[in-house]
Amino acid sequence: MKTFPTRAALISFALTTALLPAKEAAPAAPAVAPTPANPALEAKRTEQETLATENKLEAERLTQATHAMRAEVTRLKLERELMTEKLAMETAKRQAALQQELSKMDAEKEKITREGELSKARADKLANDLKTVQTEAALEITRLQNDIAQIETAEKRARFADAKPVFLKNPLKENGILVVSDRRIPLNGLITTGTADFITSRIQYWNNKDRELPIFIVIDACPGGSVMAGYRILKAMESSDAPVHVVVKSFAASMAAAITTLAKESYAYPNAVILHHQISSVVTAQLNLTQQREFHEESQRWWVRLGTPIADKMGVTTDELIKKMYARSSSGDWSEFGEQAKDLKWVNHIVNGIDETSFTKNPDSVEPAKAAQPVALTEEVDASGKPFIWLPRLNPQDVYFLYNSDSYYRMR
Repeated sequence: MKTFPTRAALISFALTTALLPAKEAAPAAPAVAPTPANPALEAKRTEQETLATENKLEAERLTQATHAMRAEVTRLKLERELMTEKLAMETAKRQAALQQELSKMDAEKEKITREGELSKARADKLANDLKTVQTEAALEITRLQNDIAQIETAEKRARFADAKPVFLKNPLKENGILVVSDRRIPLNGLITTGTADFITSRIQYWNNKDRELPIFIVIDACPGGSVMAGYRILKAMESSDAPVHVVVKSFAASMAAAITTLAKESYAYPNAVILHHQISSVVTAQLNLTQQREFHEESQRWWVRLGTPIADKMGVTTDELIKKMYARSSSGDWSEFGEQAKDLKWVNHIVNGIDETSFTKNPDSVEPAKAAQPVALTEEVDASGKPFIWLPRLNPQDVYFLYNSDSYYRMR
């Protein structure tokens, strides 16, 4: 195995050789004749030659070592260059592969971009198509809705008459036609507390709206009812600033007849029937004679309050009025048609016709009003098959002033 001199040996050799060449380079002396030997000098010369030989040998060794080191350095440089080339090659390969991958990714990206743009274009087209369809549908719906609205509006408009209510301070025309405005209050069926609430609240409302134009209480058919409820209606009529006119179309009896007769202005058809009689009550409880007398006296007090004004308007006394009632019928029910009722001052005017100007809406299209006339009482049938209605309970001190010839109204 080769051994190489150490760095220190190399430096020592270099220093030594640096001093020796001058002696070696000297030209060889010409041969001279041998001189007697000087042992000391010969020894030094021999030593010098030995050292020179050793120096040459050492130089050769150094040269060989240097050549080996240079060869090793050259080999290492070559190996380094080889490794560098290999690394460069690997790097180039990786860069090439990366570049290829990037190219593929760019191509894929470009492809995806193109597909995305294509998809977006398709989506935009579909959206535009959808908007177009929606717009067309909306236009069609709008057109149909307009058609429906026109039809509904036309139908609604057709429910109303072209005329408007007519308001006259003097509603009776010279031709005998009574013009009734929408300031009308119906009074039909049994007069109860609910009926009085219904009528008196409306009298007050129409007064608050206008205190000069007349208010009309229109009676189609009313058999009478509670004295207290009827009296409330009469007092509301009397205290009304707006004149209250009562109109009888068919039948007004008992308390309804009193309301008609005591009105400041009243009207009736010629064939309308107005019926007056005394206060009549049905006693269902068992009363002793004293109680019967007290009940009679209470009824008599009410009759004075109602019968006296009627008799006064007729120009007779209450006793004369009672005699006339029973002179007409044994039951005391005195009924007359419109013309005779006018002669008796039960009604002020006989009309040839009634112009209901408030009916400007088709009656068939009118929904039942929530605050309409009080709900009618329920009709029942007794054991004999005869229909009847139970009368509602009266307030204390109240009596019925009611025409009930066939006992249709009954008390429990």
